[in-house]
Amino acid sequence: MARPHILIVSPASARENNGNWQTASRWMRFLGARGKVTVARGWDSGQPAPDLLVALHARRSAGALAAFAAAHPDRPSLLVLTGTDLYRDIHEDAVARASLAHAGALVVLQPRGLDELDASSRAKAHVICQSAPMLHPARPHAGTRDIAMIGHLREEKDPLTFMRAAALVRSPCVRLLHVGGALDPQLADAALASQANTPRYRWLGALPHMPARRRLARCRAMAICSRMEGGANVIIEAVTSGVPVLASDIPGNRGMLGEDYAGFFPLGDAAALAGLIDRISMDERFHAKLLRQCAARRRLFAPARERAALLDLVDNLLLRNP
Repeated sequence: MARPHILIVSPASARENNGNWQTASRWMRFLGARGKVTVARGWDSGQPAPDLLVALHARRSAGALAAFAAAHPDRPSLLVLTGTDLYRDIHEDAVARASLAHAGALVVLQPRGLDELDASSRAKAHVICQSAPMLHPARPHAGTRDIAMIGHLREEKDPLTFMRAAALVRSPCVRLLHVGGALDPQLADAALASQANTPRYRWLGALPHMPARRRLARCRAMAICSRMEGGANVIIEAVTSGVPVLASDIPGNRGMLGEDYAGFFPLGDAAALAGLIDRISMDERFHAKLLRQCAARRRLFAPARERAALLDLVDNLLLRNP
C-alpha cells in the first residue's frame, strides 16, 4: 500500500526562520515516519490532493484550508493555531474564524490556548507542546552577564520594551542582546538608536537557528516581551538549554511556564523588566529559583513527547479516512 501524502501548508519558509517555520520543519521530520511529507505555502483544487493537509496559521493558510475542505470533504485536515490566531484573528477576522470550521482537527501549543476557543472548536482541539533537543549551557563570556531577546522586530514581539529596559538596568555587568531581523523599518530605526544611546543594548540582527541557540545558551537569562504568543519556540529553547526566562505576563507565556512562575513582568512594563534583569543578574537565589521552575517544565518540551503526541493524532485522522 502506498504511503500517505501529508502536505504541511506553512506561510513561512526557511528564509523567514520564525516560529512557524520551526514548527513546519520539525513536524516534517516527525511525520516522515508516517508518509511522504511536503511543505508548501498553499494548496488549490488544481493540484493533487494530499491524504492529510496540515495548515499552520488560521488566517494566512485560510485559502488552502477552505479549498481543501470544499474539494475533498472526505479527507482529513489539521489546523495549528498560532498566537496571532488565538489572541487576535479568530476574534476579529471572519476568514480566520472560518478556518476553525473547515479544519477536521485543531492543535493549540499550550493548554491556555483552549480558553480562546468556543465549545464546538474546543471539542476537536488537542494540546501538543512543541519541543527542542537539550543543549547544555555554555560558558558565559568572562565579566559579562548577558540577557537575550530572540525575536524579529515586529510589533507583536514588543521589542521596544526590551530596548527601554536597557536604559533602566543598573547592574554594570549586564548586556542586553537582541537577535532578530528587521521586519518593521521603524523598529529597526529604534534598535539602531537604542544601540547608539545605550551601550549595554546590542542588536545582533538575524542569526541562523543554531548560532542563535548557542548564543542563547551562554546567557544568564532570556527575555520574551511578546504581546501575544501561541506557544513560543524561544521559551522551549531557553528551558531546554538551562537558561531561565523573564516573560511578559500573557496567557500564552503562562501556559508554557506555569501559573506560579516567578519570572513574569506586566506586559509593556520596561521598568519591571529592568528590575527583573537586575535581580537575576545579582541575586543567585532568585536565579536558582527560576532555573528550578524552568527545569520542572523541561519534560513537557521533550522531542519524544511531541513526536508521540503528533503521530498519535495523525494516525487517528488517517485511520478515520483511509
